[in-house]
Amino acid sequence: MGTVGCSCSTTPHPSHHHHHLLLVIGFFLTLLLQTVEVEPSALNCTRYRKVSSLRLQRIQRHLDNINKPPVLTIESPDGDLIDCVHKRKQPALDHPLLKDHKIQKVPTKMPRGMKKVKRMEIRSARQMWHKNGTRCPKGTIPVRRSTVHDVLRAKSLFDFGKKQRRFPLTRRRSDAPDVVSGNGHEHAIAYTGSSQEVYGAKATINVWEPSIQVVNEFSLSQIWILSGSFDGSDLNSIEAGWQVSPELYGDSRPRLFTYWTSDSYQATGCYNLLCAGFVQTNGRIAIGAAISPISSYESNQYDITILIWKDPKVGNWWMSFGDGTLVGYWPEELFTHLATHATMVEWGGEVVNTRANGQHTSTQMGSGHFADDGFGKASYFRNLEIVDTDNSLSSVHNILTLAENTNCYDIKSSYSNEWGTYFYYGGPGNNPQCP
Repeated sequence: MGTVGCSCSTTPHPSHHHHHLLLVIGFFLTLLLQTVEVEPSALNCTRYRKVSSLRLQRIQRHLDNINKPPVLTIESPDGDLIDCVHKRKQPALDHPLLKDHKIQKVPTKMPRGMKKVKRMEIRSARQMWHKNGTRCPKGTIPVRRSTVHDVLRAKSLFDFGKKQRRFPLTRRRSDAPDVVSGNGHEHAIAYTGSSQEVYGAKATINVWEPSIQVVNEFSLSQIWILSGSFDGSDLNSIEAGWQVSPELYGDSRPRLFTYWTSDSYQATGCYNLLCAGFVQTNGRIAIGAAISPISSYESNQYDITILIWKDPKVGNWWMSFGDGTLVGYWPEELFTHLATHATMVEWGGEVVNTRANGQHTSTQMGSGHFADDGFGKASYFRNLEIVDTDNSLSSVHNILTLAENTNCYDIKSSYSNEWGTYFYYGGPGNNPQCP
């Protein structure tokens, strides 16, 4: 992967009296003129032109809000800076609905029926920043530091860290989710019928490094926990998995991510810890950090296990990673419909297709191979489970599947004793059948 330098022109307008302001701007310009490591073809330098000092000040104010003062900073081998921030000073607690929120240290109960599944020839992926052995001190949590560059790659400060809305979505009946949307999002998903009350979901997700065609497209593989109306403005969603997003992270590595919204992706919620909301309790997992190692074609396969469930007593939605490591939770106060329960779960892949050159994107989903290629070639989700009314995990038997354009990305589900309900999914995007 090459390193690309951008020559970016800037147009600051400071008053000549403000010498200290010039120094601050000089510092920002130095940051801006540093090289950005992304796929050469993907970097769109025009994004960085004409940055006024006023905009830089606004960006810096925003970064000061989300980058809390660290007790210690760890440099990851991939270039990320991981700040160890005191638990009680984390971004989550700035949320107006969480003014009097007391951090829940551990859930009152784990879901019943947590089974250890034999691993076959698969290994668990970990996080890259652990490699040099440094850990965050007790009482702190690791937070990936956001930079001026990260914000400048987004469309605007408001859009930084947010998903575009998935619409129009009419899913009131338990027929296929109508996820065909005008904003270029394409899916290959399995989902539950919407007639039941759901209190959580679990899956083990194969990790790959799909290639992304242009900087503002992404490829992700995740679990969605959903409630509310799909065609209104009150959809509640909790999401977690891995994603490759050059716009968000400045590179093409797969990263552990979380997301939430309580108003159909309009104004609430964000990725990771980029706004107030998700309360992190774990000192060893950094949300937004790169996952390593990753699967390779006809070779070693790596996967991650994610479980999200609603604490039966307190009501917060907890997330665990790997073999039950608690990461943190989405407080019940953030939601309307999810304050009680979920009505649908989705598992699978999503890509953005911007048709940048008038053709379907060649951004890959999963491994970039179709479902029929099977183990070691296609990407999978295995051991799909949901948490029911009495906080028990059970295998999902009646899943439905959907892919809008099976010539570009597809999905095939099945069942086995070892993998429970599972599916292969993904594809290359642009090809002769997917013009």
